[in-house]
Amino acid sequence: MPLTDLLQELLEDISNPRILWQALAILGAVVLGLLLARFIRRSWLHESEEHGSIRRIGVEGFGRVLAPLLITGGVWLAETLLEKHQNVNLLRVALPVFGSMALIRIVFYLLRRVFARHGQIGPALQTFEKILALIVWVGVALYLTGMWPDIIAFLENKELRIGKARPSLLDILQGLVSVVVLMMLALWAGAALEDRLMGLDRLHSSLRVVLARMSRAIFIVVSLLVSLRLVGLDLTVLSVFGGALGVGLGLGMQRIASNYVSGFIILLERSLSIGDPITVDKYSGRVTRINTRYTTLQALDGTQTLLPNEMLITGVVLNQFGTNRAVRLSTRLTVAYDSNLDEVMALLVRQADGVERVVEDPAPAVQLNAFGPTGYELELGFFIVDAEKGSGGVISAVNQNIYALVHSGAIRLGLPTQMLQMPSA
Repeated sequence: MPLTDLLQELLEDISNPRILWQALAILGAVVLGLLLARFIRRSWLHESEEHGSIRRIGVEGFGRVLAPLLITGGVWLAETLLEKHQNVNLLRVALPVFGSMALIRIVFYLLRRVFARHGQIGPALQTFEKILALIVWVGVALYLTGMWPDIIAFLENKELRIGKARPSLLDILQGLVSVVVLMMLALWAGAALEDRLMGLDRLHSSLRVVLARMSRAIFIVVSLLVSLRLVGLDLTVLSVFGGALGVGLGLGMQRIASNYVSGFIILLERSLSIGDPITVDKYSGRVTRINTRYTTLQALDGTQTLLPNEMLITGVVLNQFGTNRAVRLSTRLTVAYDSNLDEVMALLVRQADGVERVVEDPAPAVQLNAFGPTGYELELGFFIVDAEKGSGGVISAVNQNIYALVHSGAIRLGLPTQMLQMPSA
């Protein structure tokens, strides 16, 4: 039934008592949809607690889509059942309204899953969501007032000359919508698969990143090819573009291509992992992210350095973890020659025991490095396994324990001769 005179017929049905059945059907669909969505959302949230915060964020986002979807399904079911017995003009009005709400929620969910990071929604995304919602509601208003067929006919009759082709405005809009929808679905599928992969502790972190990046790239390429096919473009034109891209990579994008290839090599061979403290040239820090083009290092002072992946392949990289996460720290001091060396070394070893973050295996040890001009030069060495948290606090705690021994007289430092002379009265 065309919707040109739908509002007029709806006004005529208001005086009919049977319209109460339609109102009750809409009310029942709303109540049942809200209750069922709430129950399903709670069940999913309970199951997602075992899979970490990433899965929980996705469930909470999709939970907002459930209610309008279920309400739309309930209204459609009521319309299907009642149209055999009476007019359903009120249900015909309610169906596109609730369907538009569901469409807006679905699009918002996809946008936020793709573009919003760590639950943060930027002002640009918020503005785009408002514009999109306005466009959808304007379309619903045109549909209900019966102006939609006239607009479709107008778009079909307006043609544009693009070379030899003469596509209509409707064809161009349909092509743009299909491209945007397929690209959004591809990006959402890539983000969802990345979240799943990042939650698999059985896989190495580098392998998870590789699979996530490759899957997203495959989704984007496939969606682009399908979109071009739906628009009606001949895919053979891509051969020309591919040749031009190859020339560009060979001439002007050598370093960029080298960084991308280096990134995949790092991820595939697992030479570096997220969390490793490394030193490259004059840059030191903890690896916080490995992208296909660059790697992010975070220093102890919080600053971040973006290193091109080519530096990690062609340069010398000092990985403080490697296969053994234990990192040796040390502090040095000079004790007087008249000290009992065995007792002093035993006392120094005990000063590292019990200090937070100092491990028992390998155990702390003291070495006699040299016989200095003022006394024995000793070095107390100890190990930690979380070097990414810094080492200054641990060394300071050990030095404070040694200072307590010096202050109590248990250890006497070797001092220059002039410092040992007492001032004359």
